[in-house]
Amino acid sequence: MTARIQYLHQVIAQPDFWNNPTRAYEVLQEIEYSIFYKHQQYQRWCSILEDIKAALELLELSADEQLWQEVQSNLTQLQQELETAEIRQLLSGLEDKKGAFITITAGVGGVDAEYWAYMLLQMYWRWAKSHNYQLDVVEISDGNEAGIKYATLEITTRYAYGYLKSETGTHQLQQISPFDVINSLQTSLASVEVIPILGESVEWEIPEKHLEITWYRHRGSVNRPETWVRVFHIPTGISVFCDQQRSLMQNKEKALAILKSKLFAMPTAGYAYALAQGVEIDKIQHRQIKSLSNKLIREYILHPYTLVKDLRTNVERPAAAEVLDGKIDLFIKAYLQQLYLTSSGDKEVLDNFK
Repeated sequence: MTARIQYLHQVIAQPDFWNNPTRAYEVLQEIEYSIFYKHQQYQRWCSILEDIKAALELLELSADEQLWQEVQSNLTQLQQELETAEIRQLLSGLEDKKGAFITITAGVGGVDAEYWAYMLLQMYWRWAKSHNYQLDVVEISDGNEAGIKYATLEITTRYAYGYLKSETGTHQLQQISPFDVINSLQTSLASVEVIPILGESVEWEIPEKHLEITWYRHRGSVNRPETWVRVFHIPTGISVFCDQQRSLMQNKEKALAILKSKLFAMPTAGYAYALAQGVEIDKIQHRQIKSLSNKLIREYILHPYTLVKDLRTNVERPAAAEVLDGKIDLFIKAYLQQLYLTSSGDKEVLDNFK
C-alpha cells in the first residue's frame, strides 16, 4: 500500500497532472481510498483484536457466557473482513475497481427457466446487500407466468466488477419443477453477463449512425405515462431496454450507459478488439460475436441431492440453499485465485474474435 501511495504522489507531481481533470479526480479518489479507507480498516482490525484479547483475559479469571458470545461474534467479524481483504488482493485488473452491470437472462425452457433467472437475480441481490453494496434494478422483463425473462442490476460500489466477473457464463439448475403437476425433474438454464461500469475518464462515444433508439409514444391517458427506451446497436445487434428510471431521458441515458459499457468491455467478443486494431466497426456482424455468457460455468442441483459445483475450479458446496441465499464468496475466491495463477487472457481475446 505504501508503494502505491508513493507512486500516486509521483503522478500528482507531474506538471501536466491537472490538464485532465477527470483523470486527476480518479487519482485523488484512489489516494483517499488507499490512505483513509484502508488505514481505518487496519485500525478497526487492531481494535477488534484488542477487544478479543482483553475479553479472553477476563474469561481466564471468570466464566461469562455473554462475554464468550461477544468474543465469538468479534472473531467471526474479523474473519469475514480478513477474508474480504484477501480476495481483494487478487483484484489487479484494469477494470476490477469499477462498479458493475450484471444481466441475468432466462434460457430456453419456459416458466422453469424464467423462474430460475429470478432465483439468480435474488441470489446476486442478497450477495450485494450482505456486502453493503449499493445496487439498483435498471431493466427488467417479467416472465409470462412467473420469474423474469431478463433483468439488469447496477452495482455502483467500488470493486463490484472485480468480484462479480467470476459470474459471467451459463448457470444450470436441476430440480423438481414447481410448475409441473407430475413433479418431473427439470433442467433449466440462465445466462449471466457482468460488465464494468465505465468512468467519465473514458473518452469514447458510440457513432449515432450505429444507433437505433425507440421509445414509448403516448397513446391514451396522460395520467399513466410510459417512459421506456430501447437502444439497438446496429453493427453488433445488441439491444438494451430500460424502463426503471423516472423519465424517458433518464432511461435513455441509462440504456446508452449500459450499451457503451457492453461495447467497450467486449475484447473477448470482438468489438473493442476491432477498435484497437483499426477494423471498421460497420464490418462487424452480430454472428461474429462470441459471448462468454454462453459457456456453462456452474451447476446447481436441488434434486435428488443438493450440490453446487463450479465447473471451472471444481469447487463444490453441498449447502445449495445457502448459495442461493447469496453466499457465493467461496466460488468467487476460487475463480480469482485460478485467474491469478494463469496467464491465458491474451489468447482468449484472440480465440473469441473469430
